[in-house]
Amino acid sequence: MTDEEIDTIFLSHKVVPDVVPAPPKQFLSVSYAGGTKVDKGGELTPTQVKTAPTVSWDASDNTFYTIILTDPDAPSRKNPTNREYQHWVVANIPGNNIEKGEVITAYVGSGPPEGTGLHRYVFLLYKQPMKMKFDEERIAKNSGRGRARFSAAKFAKKHKMTELVAGNFFQAQWDDYVPTVHKQLKG
Repeated sequence: MTDEEIDTIFLSHKVVPDVVPAPPKQFLSVSYAGGTKVDKGGELTPTQVKTAPTVSWDASDNTFYTIILTDPDAPSRKNPTNREYQHWVVANIPGNNIEKGEVITAYVGSGPPEGTGLHRYVFLLYKQPMKMKFDEERIAKNSGRGRARFSAAKFAKKHKMTELVAGNFFQAQWDDYVPTVHKQLKG
């Protein structure tokens, strides 16, 4: 995949400028249970993405990363008054070992409200300048508090993460698993 192809995909789906000011350098490898892969904006169902995925990238030694999953289309693409809704934030990931990272926002799958059409779910991988202290409130998997009106770009800027190493995204719309997600977020 060339830089031009990555740029085209992120621009055509308006991930640039809705989420980030510029496209990432490469696609992030993201796989869900059963071999379901996130593939350049392709559609997946909330049922397929209900558990945290496996994410991999070519990590540099002695380097820390932050991964973000965000929905810029909350509550809908036509009316994104809650842009962005954070679904997952893990920081201080040593190399590509997410399990050893610091969970800031616990993973929750996609939950687009019925009748709101396709939402984009964007994975972003930032290289950190060093291991860092994050003062953000921690958000549990059963909490919707503090998830809305997030900005991945502002979060990266605040923590001086200037290198967007990789990204990928999928789109999803309501299915019959969504009420389970909404119930989970109400604790």
